Amino acid sequence: MATTTSITTTYAGEFAGKYIAAALLSGTTLDNGLIEIKPNVKYKEVIKKLATDDIVKDATCDFSDTSTVTLTERILQPEEFQVNLELCKKDFRSDWEAVQMGYSVYDNLPPSFSDFLMAHVAEKVAQRIETNIWQGTNATAGQFDGFTTLFAADGDVVDVTATTVTAANVIEEMGKVADAIPSALYGKEDLTIYVPQNVAKAYVRALGGFGTSGLGANGVDNKGTMWYGQGDLFFDGIRIAMVNGMPSNEMVATQSSNLYFGTGLLSDSNEVKLLDMSDLDGSQNVRVIMRFTAGIQYGLGSEVVYYS
Repeated sequence: MATTTSITTTYAGEFAGKYIAAALLSGTTLDNGLIEIKPNVKYKEVIKKLATDDIVKDATCDFSDTSTVTLTERILQPEEFQVNLELCKKDFRSDWEAVQMGYSVYDNLPPSFSDFLMAHVAEKVAQRIETNIWQGTNATAGQFDGFTTLFAADGDVVDVTATTVTAANVIEEMGKVADAIPSALYGKEDLTIYVPQNVAKAYVRALGGFGTSGLGANGVDNKGTMWYGQGDLFFDGIRIAMVNGMPSNEMVATQSSNLYFGTGLLSDSNEVKLLDMSDLDGSQNVRVIMRFTAGIQYGLGSEVVYYS
């Protein structure tokens, strides 16, 4: 049974040559390299974790192996996902791009629509992966367990109680996250506070002078809300990374090298195949196919601060 296709048009004149899709969440986490990407994981990859006690001891004349070394592991196991759509070319013959399909009864989908459809599918997959990375739940079809799902179940993670974040309290709330960061992490080059859109917006507005903790009435450089130009954000010297997939009013602080995304081939999540079925089964259907693997894991829970 073909995918339900609904075509609504008010054609009156020459087609402008563009299709416009609704704005999609971009895959900011992977596109901006905010976590470690591990490609070429066919089935599973073992992430080893090494812990030691205080290995420096008072000197003696003898060798004394009094220290402890604990080696544990986490498993990064990407899951398989797919996109399957089926369109009937007949549905497009009454549309205003019908001439692009050719005049033969053995026609094709309009080329510009085919290009748009493949790009649209790839963008939708990027959106889903971004959301899954941070808040996915394996029990839901099309999802894998995301970081916040795993952090909530890990007793080693440093928990900070959250509230609704606004421009009036964002400085105080981000301060709670910074204060909870273990001393061994503070100052690390890749230490990052990951925030959702609503927290990033509140922080920018506060720094513009419009929060109770803002920099005076006019904010940074006396520019008010005009100060921010989509540049890097920092808090107490810690990098701030806005990730579109994170739930509102939550934050995570850890090293980017402590978070992992695993997949088979990176190109799989960008490859959309368009198959004309007319030569295979005599139908007028066109199938859109995409297959890829994806999953996440983290190293040390004790080095994660989770504000939730």
